Amino acid sequence: MDIKKIREDFPILNRKIRGKTLVYLDNAATTQKPRQVIEALVDFYQNHNANIHRGVHTLSDEATSMVEESRIKTAAFINAPKPETVIFTRNATEAINLVAHSWARKFLKAGDEIVLTEMEHHSNLVPWQMLAAEKQVVLRHIPMTPEGTLDLEAGRKLITAKTKLVSFTAASNALGTLIPVEKIISLAKVAGAKTLVDASQWAPHRALDVVKWDCDFLAFSAHKMLGPTGVGVLYGKEALLEDMDPFLGGGDMISRVQLDRFTPNVLPFKFEAGTPNIADEAAFGQALDYLSAIGLDAIAAHEAALTKKAIETLSALPGVTIYGPKDISQRGGVVSFNVDGLHPHDVGTALDLEGVAVRAGHHCCQPLMNKLKTPGTARASFYIYNTFEEVEALGKALDKAIAFFMKKPAAVR
Repeated sequence: MDIKKIREDFPILNRKIRGKTLVYLDNAATTQKPRQVIEALVDFYQNHNANIHRGVHTLSDEATSMVEESRIKTAAFINAPKPETVIFTRNATEAINLVAHSWARKFLKAGDEIVLTEMEHHSNLVPWQMLAAEKQVVLRHIPMTPEGTLDLEAGRKLITAKTKLVSFTAASNALGTLIPVEKIISLAKVAGAKTLVDASQWAPHRALDVVKWDCDFLAFSAHKMLGPTGVGVLYGKEALLEDMDPFLGGGDMISRVQLDRFTPNVLPFKFEAGTPNIADEAAFGQALDYLSAIGLDAIAAHEAALTKKAIETLSALPGVTIYGPKDISQRGGVVSFNVDGLHPHDVGTALDLEGVAVRAGHHCCQPLMNKLKTPGTARASFYIYNTFEEVEALGKALDKAIAFFMKKPAAVR
């Protein structure tokens, strides 16, 4: 990877924040966009803007082709058997809610169990809590070990014949923990349960293969992988999607409508009611091209090196606690930390004064934070354009903040 050349594709990295060059380390929340994606958005609105699937004129044909090309690229990116099994949504949250509404509400009954984990983002907790309240479905949670990994032995006991769905993150957005996806799916299959993988923090960083994993559903978001906001992806096995009812009603999700009834459209349009986020779906294809050209293995290796350096750098500072697995091979490019005596929001604000952007808070993982006995953490997260010099800048900025708040000399000069 030629990081210098890659950085030239991201105009925002030239910004100055309070007179200092931006160090953007909030990639788990959203990534920056390369000029190729930005230019694709501009090109769409300048040259191809039209509604899709329903027009017969040239612009509509062009716009339709651009969106469907992105669907084909998405299917190839995750090795989906057919592009028709790729549903475009607004985000991963909507994708998970789609499964909760259209599959779980139709097929689950009172007393059935859904197994989640203690590491889940609220997007993979709240939809199932809403379902449990409505349908009297029982929720179980695979516990997290003190090391920040999943207790697979406990999971083996929790996943039983009563389990109808195992829904879990492939990588923790709060700790960076990489989950043994295939092992959990194997446990679910033995019990006859369906699986949903939240790949929001996996798909941007490492290769995935839905055929190899043999997952039933998979969700992720474009904006976390160089793509525009407002685009999510739901993959589902074709037979399951065919059996599900539409999520929303309206235009484009029908093949025929009469005053008293309707016939749903074929996949994937059955789940894509109304005018979609056309320009952003079209531009998402450019993001996938960009990542594929670099290679997911190279991206994962680069992030692992940055993460190792960040842990070493922050561990050398006084009063810093780092959360998550100590084994680098078990974690992605996320380093969550706290400083003794300081609220994570104060840490995040102090780092911003030095031009370093990190996340601070509970990261939409309040149950996990409760388990850690902290209201939140500061979180640095890395991507393809980050450098070792930026990790050093993070360390120096944090050291300066600790010295200011603790009224002690800085350890790093």
